[in-house]
Amino acid sequence: MRRVIVFNMVSLDGYFVDGKGDMSWAHKNDEEWNTFVGGNASGNGTLLFGRVTYEMMASYWPSPMALKNSPTVAKGMNEMPKIVFSRTLDNATWNNTKLLKGELAAEVRKLKNEPGPDMVILGSGSIVSQLAQHNLIDEYQVAVSPIALGKGRTMFEGLTDKLKLKLTKSRTFGNGTVFVCYQPQA
Repeated sequence: MRRVIVFNMVSLDGYFVDGKGDMSWAHKNDEEWNTFVGGNASGNGTLLFGRVTYEMMASYWPSPMALKNSPTVAKGMNEMPKIVFSRTLDNATWNNTKLLKGELAAEVRKLKNEPGPDMVILGSGSIVSQLAQHNLIDEYQVAVSPIALGKGRTMFEGLTDKLKLKLTKSRTFGNGTVFVCYQPQA
């Protein structure tokens, strides 16, 4: 069975985007961090996005700026298969992207039972919280950045039930970022 993995950068106060929906604060120009992220974006999975994150990613990663600033990550992002969940998009034009308009939890259950690589959610807080409520996320990879934003959105916004998790690994980076990995408790 395919797994669903979340990989998100959050601020120390728990936000994945600031009060204006911006996440540029999460970008780091740091060799150790870029090597780690480049390894995660090496093409081993299918990316899952909500519409807002998809549109942001699709406007950046195919750009010359992304190819210049983060060539390894850009190559992975552009080549990996992608699925965007949206009821409002008419088409998805970013390379290797499939648009799904059905009910999110049902679509992800179906995808988990199909053969193929694991699926990774980047950003997309609204789908993270929805899938968490349906116990469809197998692993939460969270990079905590040493910045406090004061306001913004959490990736668990709207969660109605407590989500109990167990720590499976962690790593501290020289830039102050702490990477933690959790799995749902049985």
